[in-house]
Parts: sequence; C-alpha cells; structure tokens
Amino acid sequence: MAEYRLGEIETRFANLIWENEPLSSGELAKLCEKELNWKKSTTYTILRRVCDRELFQNIKGVVTSLVGKEEFYAMQSRQFVEEAFSGSLPKFLAAFTSRGKLSEEEVRELQEIIDRNRDR
Repeated sequence: MAEYRLGEIETRFANLIWENEPLSSGELAKLCEKELNWKKSTTYTILRRVCDRELFQNIKGVVTSLVGKEEFYAMQSRQFVEEAFSGSLPKFLAAFTSRGKLSEEEVRELQEIIDRNRDR
C-alpha cells in the first residue's frame, strides 16, 4: 500500500500539481520557483519522492496524479483514525465534539452521511 502522508512542504507541492495538472515537469519547476522559491533540483527531488509514494507520475516529462486530492485526504483521514483511535469512528467523533457543540447543520450533514452509508 502506498504511503498517504506528506509533510507540510510536500503537501503544498502536491496541491500545486493537483491544481495545475497535467503539466510538464519544466512547467512544474517554474511554478515551484515562483510559488515556493525552489530551485529546479529541489522540485525534481520532491517530485521523485511523491512519485515513489505512488501519488503522482512523471511520464515522458508530463506530471499527473495517480491519486486525486479528495481520495488522498480521505485516505489520510482514515489512517489518522486508525492510528489515533484504533479505527473507531465513534471515538474520533466523541473526541472531535468534546470541545464544542455541533451546529444543527453539522448534525444534519452527519446524519445524511450515516443514512447514505447505512445501506451499503
């Protein structure tokens, strides 16, 4: 299974790819120079790292995602719940809501999610 974790800088880098894909590796290097103040070598090092994690691919100089942004964050969230709450979503929600009351809108949205997934 691929590693669905990125540090802060890698996350900013991944977001640049998701927002601009497909793009050439040269365009990515220019974008990273402008947005992150990186040298070309830094861009290629980080690109290789995220490609090794099977999140992106660089084929013939064209960079695209193998894992979409929403899927990535969903998998990252699932890993967090697994590690921090032994996979228990109810324990996670109890911890999440212990600091404050949920709004009626949040309760409604959560109930819709539960209802949608009840019959799966």
